[in-house]
Amino acid sequence: MIAKRLTAADFEGRWTVVRQIQDRRQKQDGEFEGEATLSPGTAAGELRYNERGDIRLGDGPQLEATRAYLWSFGSETVDVTFTDGRAFHSFIPEGQSEGTDHPCGSDLYRVAYDFSDWPCWSAVWKVKGPRKDYTSVSRYEPVDA
Repeated sequence: MIAKRLTAADFEGRWTVVRQIQDRRQKQDGEFEGEATLSPGTAAGELRYNERGDIRLGDGPQLEATRAYLWSFGSETVDVTFTDGRAFHSFIPEGQSEGTDHPCGSDLYRVAYDFSDWPCWSAVWKVKGPRKDYTSVSRYEPVDA
């Protein structure tokens, strides 16, 4: 169990990602398998998060999926922004904690992180609103573990 607050250096590198998705609105489950790379950004304490892998929802075809964010490590929290600079959410990189909520139109994104089994960690997103109703559980493990 990790007892310290994690830093940018702790996250830097390659991670396998397995994500289970339960979409209640579409009445289907899905899975993403891929890799996330966290590499130094342009400023001190910044990491670029780039994720690439394959996703399948329900009986649909397997598709390539990507996402990218910028993580900025402050003294207490990690602020996550979209690549265009818009705010996404913040979290405390330690133990088990909830991140800040992210409203997207009328839908609300809520996240909880768990770093208690470091270097393996997870993020659980619960998304609810008029357009979306799903839970996404992502598990991360270092590639070189």
